[in-house]
Amino acid sequence: MGDIIGSTYEFACMKNYNFKLLPDGSNYTDDSVLTIAIANAILSGTGYGESLKAWALNYPNPKGSYGGGFLHWIRSTDSQPYNSFGNGSAMRVSSVGWLFDVEEEVLCRAKQSAECTHNHPEGIKGAQATAIAVYFARKGKNKQFIQNYIEEHFGYNLHRSVEVIRRNYFFDETCQGTVPEAITCFLNSDSYEDAVRKAVSLGGDSDTIGAITGGIAEAFHGVPKRLQTKALSYLPEEMSNVIKSFNNRVSHD
Repeated sequence: MGDIIGSTYEFACMKNYNFKLLPDGSNYTDDSVLTIAIANAILSGTGYGESLKAWALNYPNPKGSYGGGFLHWIRSTDSQPYNSFGNGSAMRVSSVGWLFDVEEEVLCRAKQSAECTHNHPEGIKGAQATAIAVYFARKGKNKQFIQNYIEEHFGYNLHRSVEVIRRNYFFDETCQGTVPEAITCFLNSDSYEDAVRKAVSLGGDSDTIGAITGGIAEAFHGVPKRLQTKALSYLPEEMSNVIKSFNNRVSHD
C-alpha cells in the first residue's frame, strides 16, 4: 500500500501532508513486484536472485520502472551483483522481517536478499536496517528500542524531525539517503496512514520511501482493512496469491 500511495508522486515533488491518498493513476510499481518476489523466494524456497529476475521479467514495465542497473542485471545471463547502494534493496525486504524469527537470521537473510544485486555495504545495510525494524515492530518492541538499536548498529541519524527533513529533502535513490528518513517517518507516526503520509510528503522517491515506511508501520500499527482491500484491488491475481500464502504463513507462526 505504501508503494501504491506514493506511486503518483514519485516524480512530482510532494511537500504537503494532506495530499490525495489514491488519485487516479495510482498503481503498484517495481517496489511491489520485487517485494512480492522476495516473499515468494522465502515461501517457495527459491533463490533470491532467481525469484527477483523471474518476477521482474514477468512484469517488465511496472509504473515507475526499474532502475538502469537492475534492468541490465535482469537481462544479463551473468547475474553477478553490481555493487549498488540504491534503495531497491531496502524497499523489497519487508517480508524477511516477518518470515524469520531470530534476530541474527533476519540480519543474515536480509543481507542475502540484498547482495544478489546490491552488494555494496550501504545497500546491504539499508536492507538489514529495514528488515530488523520490521522484525522488532512485529515482536512488540517500542519505538525507542527500535531507534536505539538501529542508530547503534547501523549509524543512521534518527533524531531529526520529519519537518526538518522535509525542509531540504529531495529525490534520492540511495539507501543512505532514503532508509534513515523512512524509519524516521515511522518513528514519528501514530498510525499506518500517518506514517505513509509523512514519508510521501518529504518530496523524495515517494513510492520507495512509502514502501519502506509502510512495511515497518504495518508491523507496528497494522493496516486498516479498507486499505488492505484497496491495495489488493490493484494487484494481478498472481501477486495476490503470494500475499495470501504469506498471510497464511504469518498467521500460523
